[in-house]
Amino acid sequence: MGLKQMMTFTGTKDYIASEELQNSVNIAVALGRPLLIKGEPGTGKTMLARSIAEGLNKRLLIWNIKSTTKAKDGLYIYDTVQRLYDSQFGDHDVSDIRHYIKLGKLGEAFISPEQVVLLIDEIDKADIEFPNDLLWELDIMSFDIPETGETITAKHRPIVVITSNAEKELPDAFLRRCIFHYIAFPDEELMAEIVRVHYPDLEKKLLEETLKAFYWVRSINGLQKKPSTSELLDWVQALVVGGINPDKICSELPFLGVLIKKDRDFYAVLQRLNNQGMQRKASTPSLWR
Repeated sequence: MGLKQMMTFTGTKDYIASEELQNSVNIAVALGRPLLIKGEPGTGKTMLARSIAEGLNKRLLIWNIKSTTKAKDGLYIYDTVQRLYDSQFGDHDVSDIRHYIKLGKLGEAFISPEQVVLLIDEIDKADIEFPNDLLWELDIMSFDIPETGETITAKHRPIVVITSNAEKELPDAFLRRCIFHYIAFPDEELMAEIVRVHYPDLEKKLLEETLKAFYWVRSINGLQKKPSTSELLDWVQALVVGGINPDKICSELPFLGVLIKKDRDFYAVLQRLNNQGMQRKASTPSLWR
């Protein structure tokens, strides 16, 4: 079967996916492999999973990973504290341990009567052993619950989307089992399409000047947090609501606090602005001017 015949995901009305990204998604689905997505914050990694679920008409489950998350948490949790409490103060029958077993997101995906999209979000936040601890379950699509003697086997192999901000390297054994795609930050042409999706009636001149100023800010070296797509969309809305003249966007950077969220970055942008001979309206900088 050719790739074009296999492809089913083409993006959605709210998410513009490049042809390369569409190919990666559809190959991962066809091969039953997890799709590992990397890219800087704000490139739409998390939104991709939502788009896949919407585009393929499937339910989305989200497993948000924290530094304390263990792989077993995604399978099931045995609530021993609640069982102890019930045995001392409640009138429940605590002899049946199954009442105190709660499936995690991976477990929920396994028992779902229909195929789901499972997002494992920001996997690099967890301990380095976390990805390897998931290998067996993701390979064989089943796991045991020793407390009850049960084996949970997937009714359907979920479409697994894994995001990473590259805060730490992932194990080679884990990487070998994934389809990998890096989402590069959109160029001006693609970003214009993205903005148009959210603001289809935006004045052309306003869009052009906003993008020019946005990419100028991102080009400044040493920023702790470069503004992302979501911050650009917020900025566009602020400029529209504020009735800002497009001719003043590049020279004054109105509502700069919508784009920049770090003090050091804010003053770095202002310094660069002043060095280029641009003047702001007020001599005292304000995040919301």
